[in-house]
Amino acid sequence: MDHVEQISIFLENKAGRLAEVTRILAEAQVNIRALSLADTSDFGILRLIVNDCEKAKTELKAHGFTVGKTEVVAVEVSDQPGGLYYILRILQKSNVNVEYMYAFVQQSGANAVLIFRFDNMEEALKILKEKGVNVIRGEKLYSM
Repeated sequence: MDHVEQISIFLENKAGRLAEVTRILAEAQVNIRALSLADTSDFGILRLIVNDCEKAKTELKAHGFTVGKTEVVAVEVSDQPGGLYYILRILQKSNVNVEYMYAFVQQSGANAVLIFRFDNMEEALKILKEKGVNVIRGEKLYSM
């Protein structure tokens, strides 16, 4: 599978909620591989790539958190000036929009790893593969 599973947790924008999520995951022995946090004045959305998506969802829901699952794409990007631009230019030429993106915690060789959410996932995957961009499969990413 070329998609990567991401979980999204909706957090009240108040002190201690993020710490509570990380405590629950730590106690469940779930390892966070990448994360992104976006917030408004009322709530935040914590997006996570973890090594055990189902366990994370179950534990967080058991503690009253609202958790969703989304498919994203992990891509190796040359870790040099212009590396990200190359990827984004390929997508722009095909009118594929990046809804959001964030970095993965570890490099893969000389490349950075970025997580993308596209408006058209299948088209984005097709274009990236046609252009020789390395898309990292979920199983490999979770164990990096």
